[in-house]
Amino acid sequence: MREFVYYSKNAVTAVNLIGDNLMKAGRMDIVCNVIISVFFVSNAMRDDVRLHMIFDGGPNNPRHLVMESNKEMPISKKNVAGLIKRMLYKAKDEEGLREICPGCSIEKKSFEKLIKELDASGLNVLLLDGKGTDVREVDLDKAVFIVGDHDGFPGSMKKFLKKIDAVTVGPKTLFASQVVTVLHNEVDRKI
Repeated sequence: MREFVYYSKNAVTAVNLIGDNLMKAGRMDIVCNVIISVFFVSNAMRDDVRLHMIFDGGPNNPRHLVMESNKEMPISKKNVAGLIKRMLYKAKDEEGLREICPGCSIEKKSFEKLIKELDASGLNVLLLDGKGTDVREVDLDKAVFIVGDHDGFPGSMKKFLKKIDAVTVGPKTLFASQVVTVLHNEVDRKI
C-alpha cells in the first residue's frame, strides 16, 4: 500500500468554517487538489493508496483524517470538499479512528503521534524537503511520504522533523499536489 501524509497548519477543523471560498478555509482548495492527485489517474482511481491528513487549524485541532482507496469509497473529483465537510461534521473530540463512510475515517491525533506510529509500524517514513536526497536514490519500499502545505511546518516541529529522512523530487519547488504526482510516478517506475 502506498501511503502519504499531508500536513496543513491552517486547514480548519470545523465544518461551519468551510464556505464556498475554499482558499479562506485554511487553503482547503490545496487539500482538495492533494486528494485528487493521491487517488485519481485518468479515467480511474488508484488501488491500494492511503492518505493521512493532519489539519492543525482551529478550532478543533488537531484532526487526523484518513482516506483509503477501495471500491466503496464515496469519492469523485467533484465532491472532494463535500466529503471533507462530512468527515469534519461527524468528528468526535477523541482519539481512535471513527469510520464516517467506507474508506474514510477521522480522529483527534497530532502530527507527531501519527508519524511515530507509522515509523514504529516498520514503514520507511520520508519527509519531502528541497534539501533532501534525490528520491530516485532512495529505497521506496514500504515508504510513507510526508508532504507539507504551502506554509510548511511550524518552527516548533523543526527538531522533530530533523529526525526524519528527507527526500526531494527535483530542483524546483512544486505544489503539494504536483509532488504527490511525481512521487506516484517514481514508485510506478520502480514496480
